[in-house]
Amino acid sequence: MTDYILETRNLVKEFRGFIAVNDVNLKVRRGTIHALIGPNGAGKTTCFNLLTKFLTPTAGQIFFNGAEITHEAPADIARRGIIRSFQISAVFPQLTVLENVRIGLQRSTGQSFHFWRSDKILNRLNDRALELLEEVDLGSFADEITVNLPYGRKRALEIATTLAMDPELMLLDEPTQGMGHEDVDRVTQLIKKVSEGRSILMVEHNMNVVSQIADTITVLSRGAVLAEGPYQEVSRNPAVMEAYMGTTSGELEGAH
Repeated sequence: MTDYILETRNLVKEFRGFIAVNDVNLKVRRGTIHALIGPNGAGKTTCFNLLTKFLTPTAGQIFFNGAEITHEAPADIARRGIIRSFQISAVFPQLTVLENVRIGLQRSTGQSFHFWRSDKILNRLNDRALELLEEVDLGSFADEITVNLPYGRKRALEIATTLAMDPELMLLDEPTQGMGHEDVDRVTQLIKKVSEGRSILMVEHNMNVVSQIADTITVLSRGAVLAEGPYQEVSRNPAVMEAYMGTTSGELEGAH
């Protein structure tokens, strides 16, 4: 098995003459947290949409665990173990926290949305659902209606429902967007915690988050890879500073 869980080769996405992703070669090493960063309009979300097959590449190839998945359907990608956590919190607001995680477990066992199943059958999933809630520090919120959760806790719940689908590779799209400082810290540590034994590729604007938990950072600018490496190296790269801040002096420390 290859060292890289996910790889793209010369990936291109063009929209009516506009090249949103331009010849991107990305390698995500197994068991690491890999961050995809860049200024607004750099192509990060488009790249994510290509990886999860919400968009079809104009050119190039995508490999997962060494197998080409370029032309596979989104459902087949998910079955392989690539699970995306969306930028907007993807939970059912009127269900309890426990019920949301249980739905994730139903999906992973092929029993999707069988709301009419007896409580006895569904309750078999409760023990695992509670374990996942404890893993994301939501054990005490199990019976809470999801709409009542603070925003940061909703994002933690979204991570729990993603974990319920037993991902081999988690794709996190702006996991700390819109959060206050306390929630950002909590979710940052949570991502670090759940990364054990998994691989994570994340799009993130907050450089403080990236500097704390990312093993490797790929910087996109105008759809192309501008730089790649550990934070200390990338943050001092003059081309990266120019793209982010219009300057080639100083560091990116703390930039959002």
